[in-house]
Amino acid sequence: MGNAKSSAISKEILEDLKLNTKFTENELCQWYENFQKQCPTGRISPEEFETIYARFFPDSEAKTYAQHVFRSFDTNEDGTLDFKEYIIALHMTSSGKTTRKLEWAFSLFDVDKNGYITKTEVEVICQAIFKLIPKEDLPKLPADENTPEKRANKLWGYFEKPDNDRLAEGEFIKGVTENENAMLFTFHYSKKL
Repeated sequence: MGNAKSSAISKEILEDLKLNTKFTENELCQWYENFQKQCPTGRISPEEFETIYARFFPDSEAKTYAQHVFRSFDTNEDGTLDFKEYIIALHMTSSGKTTRKLEWAFSLFDVDKNGYITKTEVEVICQAIFKLIPKEDLPKLPADENTPEKRANKLWGYFEKPDNDRLAEGEFIKGVTENENAMLFTFHYSKKL
């Protein structure tokens, strides 16, 4: 029986995912089985992804953020997530290596996918993140980051760039790595996943 299960997922994808994620072969086969049940087409649409995401954030408005996450993981840009993209997404947002996570965070903030981040894009993502924060937690936020605009200003400030400048991936990763607060900023909202 065990054999039949693992043959459902191609050896190539299995090896690749074992190499690139923390999941074991057993777990991956389990994930695959569930994935096949939930997504008989083998693809997750943006709408399905939003539904999955909403379960992680029942007290929040997760749709906007989910759309950005979906975009950042749809690496072949075909408008759906296949099993491999889905598993990489799960891994990255839960326990991927810091560098890989930062590469993912960069693609999340790079809203127009042009290889650079602008302050406007940081504001767009901060708006989406704010919708994830339960209403009762908003008053607990520090005064200098209790609105999406303030948070975007603070985060952009870590990179010491003029407001109309842009950040390349290397600069983004360096800026976040060298600043613990920026690191917290970038990741605290994906802890739930």
